[in-house]
Amino acid sequence: MRILFTGGGTGGHVFPIIAVKQAFENAPDFNFYYLGADGFAKSNLEKQGIKSRFILTGGFRRYFSLQTPFDLLKNIIGIIQSFFWLFIFIPDVIFSKGGYGSFPVVLVAWVYKIPVVLHDSDSVPGLANKILAKFAKTIILSFPESEKYFKKKSIVIGNPVRKDLLDGDKLKAKELFKLSDKPLILIIGGSQGAQKINQIVLDTLSRLLDKYEIIHICGERNLKYVQEQSKELLKDNTGYHLFPFLEAEKLKHAFTADLIINRSGAGSIFEIAALGKPSILIPISKSAQDHQRKNAYEFAKNDKAIVIEQENLIPNLFLETISNLLNDPNKLKQMGDKAMEFYNIKTPEMIKDEILKKIKV
Repeated sequence: MRILFTGGGTGGHVFPIIAVKQAFENAPDFNFYYLGADGFAKSNLEKQGIKSRFILTGGFRRYFSLQTPFDLLKNIIGIIQSFFWLFIFIPDVIFSKGGYGSFPVVLVAWVYKIPVVLHDSDSVPGLANKILAKFAKTIILSFPESEKYFKKKSIVIGNPVRKDLLDGDKLKAKELFKLSDKPLILIIGGSQGAQKINQIVLDTLSRLLDKYEIIHICGERNLKYVQEQSKELLKDNTGYHLFPFLEAEKLKHAFTADLIINRSGAGSIFEIAALGKPSILIPISKSAQDHQRKNAYEFAKNDKAIVIEQENLIPNLFLETISNLLNDPNKLKQMGDKAMEFYNIKTPEMIKDEILKKIKV
């Protein structure tokens, strides 16, 4: 049997694909392929035994842009590439993480009559997924809130989390990152980094390090700037651990932190939930369909997390929110316990079952 994955190249697309593939570990008769945008895909998927090929893709916009004709041309080229590669791979079923990066592949799959299972991560679907839903046999949703956008063919299962993130160890983290006994905060700006989060860390770094250890994942594009700025602030303090990115083998140990500060992409939220961690979520302002903000507040219901709007991200509020949480162990535990209720550990297996249902025997 042949299963083909498609999607954009960001961590939000790539890491759930890995989680689903891991659910097939005991199925040796399956071959796995990926066709879509690159980004994080090439460096992560082939390690999982997923044969990968990449196509040109362009975005969808609801507004006028000089970039639109170029994106249209990219999509036309991507469609031609998809006709070729789907003919070569001949998959039995396609699992699409959605987004414009998967549009050419899903469209051509419909022409070839290859069944498509579409997964939508966010509480509010983007334009691309609303279009792609017309070509899918099944639409798997992460948030119950998004059911109203897909009245037919949809099922709420959740966003899958890589199993190799779930067995982190505090003692291993202490050894790996050379940590002290101070409370540990893990701060992540998403797979591509987040300048606003990086800046608030720099603005408060000296005061944070008086009380806490910090593991800060800043993104490749921001590494040089954050390194230069933090050097002037650190002096003799060694409690700051800066990384552009962490592979799962190290990230799982970093996730044993006492508090997680992160964006609110669906992948980040479901990782926090799967690990049962207390968190502060900082949604990107003006994200597509405002999905990060809506994701954050949907998850934060019943005190599962605290949301700080990016526009309100000022040093005093940031520090006070962290201090109030880390000074209240009972609150931290309650938040973590409630967060864990949001994730079903069987999610990857349930998605695997939906994929198998669509394979023609």
